[in-house]
Amino acid sequence: MPSDSRLILVLNSGSSSLKFAVHDTGTPIPLLSGLAERLTGEGPTITFKDDSGKQAHPLPEASHAAALDAVLAELTRRGWIDSLTAVGHRVVHGGERFTHSVLITPSVITDIEAVSPLAPLHNPAAVLGMRVALQRLPSIPHVVVVDTAFHQTMKPEAFLYAIPMEFYRKHGVRRYGFHGTSHRYVAGETVKLLHLDPNDHGLVVCHLGNGASATAVQDGCCVDTSMGMTPLEGLVMGTRSGDIDAAAVLHIMRITGRGPDEMNTLLNKESGLLAVSELSNDCRELEAAAEDGHAGAQLALEVFAHRLARHIGGLAMALRRLDAVVFTGGIGENSARVRAMTLARLRPLGLQMDAAANACMTRGAAGIISVQGTTPIVAVVPTNEEWMIACDTDQLARQAAGALVEAD
Repeated sequence: MPSDSRLILVLNSGSSSLKFAVHDTGTPIPLLSGLAERLTGEGPTITFKDDSGKQAHPLPEASHAAALDAVLAELTRRGWIDSLTAVGHRVVHGGERFTHSVLITPSVITDIEAVSPLAPLHNPAAVLGMRVALQRLPSIPHVVVVDTAFHQTMKPEAFLYAIPMEFYRKHGVRRYGFHGTSHRYVAGETVKLLHLDPNDHGLVVCHLGNGASATAVQDGCCVDTSMGMTPLEGLVMGTRSGDIDAAAVLHIMRITGRGPDEMNTLLNKESGLLAVSELSNDCRELEAAAEDGHAGAQLALEVFAHRLARHIGGLAMALRRLDAVVFTGGIGENSARVRAMTLARLRPLGLQMDAAANACMTRGAAGIISVQGTTPIVAVVPTNEEWMIACDTDQLARQAAGALVEAD
């Protein structure tokens, strides 16, 4: 590793996990990454991954502090700890407070805690991770990169729900959107791939994985998105229902006696591809089962593709024009079948898929899968949220260092 390397530690704290990556600012490929799991239960472990493969180790206790200590010990063992220049933290929900990434201060943490009721599973865990990291690494800058920030360019007609305005004014009930870091990264990479004008373009970016969302991006800014106040709304996902009539939810509650918490579990963890297929939430398993004639698996994929095409069509109408539809995420990048099923439903928009290009799309590569010379273009662009977080973190850390020099 070069002596002038600037290493960025990227942390994504979950309620019982800690995902991490170490980036040299010169390359989007992490030098080291991994996941600490079962941080609130029995048998906590941490896995490190680099060019040589994966190694799993037990943790001495089930806590985020123990997980971060293990990461820092590994950095020390590799002789990298003194090259660590900043830490980037992913936060799912920033409400209306965050429109871009910011250096972490006590007031920033307070603001993140204030919107925790909108993301009760994610934000408290992120704050916990920040406090532990700030305690362990107090002498370097820490940056928060918020998933909802990219979507704050939406206008009221796109983010408001048609319910009494007091719920928005007093309680923040509105569309926020998620996967913003991924959508921002992929939109930027698509502009470069297709040689579009950064200040004059229209894209629909589809981030498809166990969680899935689609976003309309005009001139680099979000103008509409499929997810809502929470990640539940919008597309069919692995275990999330996506769009559902609110009256249907009330009806299920009446006829079954389920309460709000039980319905929350049903809609977020027992629905989606898992529910329709009655088999699995994993798209790879469903595709294999569909090939073997499993009717439920085939139906789940059809429902997924139909809902996705419907949202792509709707989001396209938020743009001045549609230059490209872009697939990303685990399913978007790797499932030729889902891409083909979706594009077959989008012929009214003029999308023409090149079947051979779609089938031969190399895993991890970016490329065009529409018929040459046709528009809108259809592309596959791999996402890299950790690299986006690392870039934001490095930029803000450099700015902070420059400000200190000027102050001196």
